[in-house]
Amino acid sequence: MTSAPVPLDTIDPPRDCPRCPRLVAAREALRRDNPTWWNAPVPAFGDPEAWLAIVGLAPGLHGANRTGRPFTGDHSGALLFATLGRFGLCTGTYANRANDDVALTGAMILNAVKCLPPLNKPTPEEIRTCRPFLDGEMAALPNLRVVVALGQIAHQSAVKVLGGRLPKAQFAHLAEHRMPDGRVLIDSYHPSRYNQNTGRLNEDMFDAVFARALELRQMS
Repeated sequence: MTSAPVPLDTIDPPRDCPRCPRLVAAREALRRDNPTWWNAPVPAFGDPEAWLAIVGLAPGLHGANRTGRPFTGDHSGALLFATLGRFGLCTGTYANRANDDVALTGAMILNAVKCLPPLNKPTPEEIRTCRPFLDGEMAALPNLRVVVALGQIAHQSAVKVLGGRLPKAQFAHLAEHRMPDGRVLIDSYHPSRYNQNTGRLNEDMFDAVFARALELRQMS
């Protein structure tokens, strides 16, 4: 199985997606100030035959918005890719840049919001506007069985895409929700620098999420 920077390129938004005026303005300003950065909607990354989808919030300013690959370029990626490697979902050596030799096997990384939101806080309207892309990406994964949502916004978007109901699917770390079509959503705190530094999320807690995902795959 192979990884490609843009495995779902017919589904991901175009580079100059016009849907969210506030995000477009932020993107254009960053292109002027940092012309060598990616500064565009960040595509999905991983294995098109994935059984596992990992849904994040949105690109980080110095992370994916700079490098063009989810969870690459800032603090959160080190824990995520190391964890995926321990569970056989990632090969190569993560070097915090998009041109390293990292490849995913059996997994795909997606974002609830494809463009960088100012202060890392998308508005409810921006989340809704971007959801069709997440919906299309998940629909394009024929072997998808388990979804891991990193944080509450990712959880809410994943529940809606998978046909669940938010009042019945409350976010909590390691919470597990069976969706109407039989697929399972597992929640995790986001591996952000803040969550790691404050102890809200540690390596053992993150490992538990992916250990459970593998258990569910073996049971299906």
